[in-house]
Amino acid sequence: MRFYVRRFTFYGLTLWAAVSLNFLLPKLMPGDPKQIFIDKFVRKGGELTPAMQNSIDLLFGGDDNATLWDQYLAYWGKVLSGDLGISITYYPEPVVELIGNALPWTVGLVGLAAVLSFLLGIGGGAWVGWKRGTWVDHIIPASTLLQSVPYFWIALILVSIFSVNLGWFPIIGGYDIFGYDNGPEWSWSFVGSVVYHGFLPALTIVLSSIGGWLLGMRNMMVSTLSEDYVTTAEAKGLRPFRVATTYATRNAVLPSIAGFSISLGFVVAGSVVMEQVFSYPGIGKLLFTAVQGNDFALMQGAFLVITVTVLAANFFMDMIYGFIDPRTRNNG
Repeated sequence: MRFYVRRFTFYGLTLWAAVSLNFLLPKLMPGDPKQIFIDKFVRKGGELTPAMQNSIDLLFGGDDNATLWDQYLAYWGKVLSGDLGISITYYPEPVVELIGNALPWTVGLVGLAAVLSFLLGIGGGAWVGWKRGTWVDHIIPASTLLQSVPYFWIALILVSIFSVNLGWFPIIGGYDIFGYDNGPEWSWSFVGSVVYHGFLPALTIVLSSIGGWLLGMRNMMVSTLSEDYVTTAEAKGLRPFRVATTYATRNAVLPSIAGFSISLGFVVAGSVVMEQVFSYPGIGKLLFTAVQGNDFALMQGAFLVITVTVLAANFFMDMIYGFIDPRTRNNG
């Protein structure tokens, strides 16, 4: 029980710190969100009437004399009520709606690609570790080389080869907009279009992250195979497949499970650039657009959602790790 209480406390404090930083960072940046919105509104030909000025004050906070503490409490109140403000770039769209439309694309793409990369890396690493000293060891340097290459570089190479030169896959977008003029819909043809457009972005994530899982699992497998309980299992005459799976892989995979949640943060960070390369309609592209347009409300919302998503994934994996490895609960 103490383990779970400590985990809840730790992630609660981390969430509080993340939301607090999310509130403070825009305050430290140059520029006034309200003035930026007014300037853009006027440049687009809008008339700044008293009624419009009153609406802007309501959207961005009309009390300029409020203390930083009052603004902080008001920000927490808005976050807890699900009000993340109005986007300047996509006015008058609420930030919550924009993020709600973009989040499924990123979660679906990044989540599935990260899980696929993890499973392939763990399975491949276990196999390479079991066959240590043979030709399969040559797989490790090639996969490690791919991991050292930046996300955007792999994405550009894939676009150049498979989209521009061969024409096998689309260059941009999350689905065929010409076939679905009314937007996303629930149909097998639309799902096929999403998979077709998301193949290269997902392949980018898999190629960039699978090398670490392969190397880590292979090394842990080699270390585990030298343990006494594995030697005892082999001496008892157990089948090699049972020794490899039940005794070796089951224990060697524990550190990788703990590292999976940590890696999600790096995968999400890399997906920001990757989505921009493929013009994929996810959180990464939304955040990039917000930074370009000095859209502080949208930036805050995107940062908050990314932070909460990574924290939730870490918390979930911590709970799973504590369940499958009782030693963690006893030491926690």
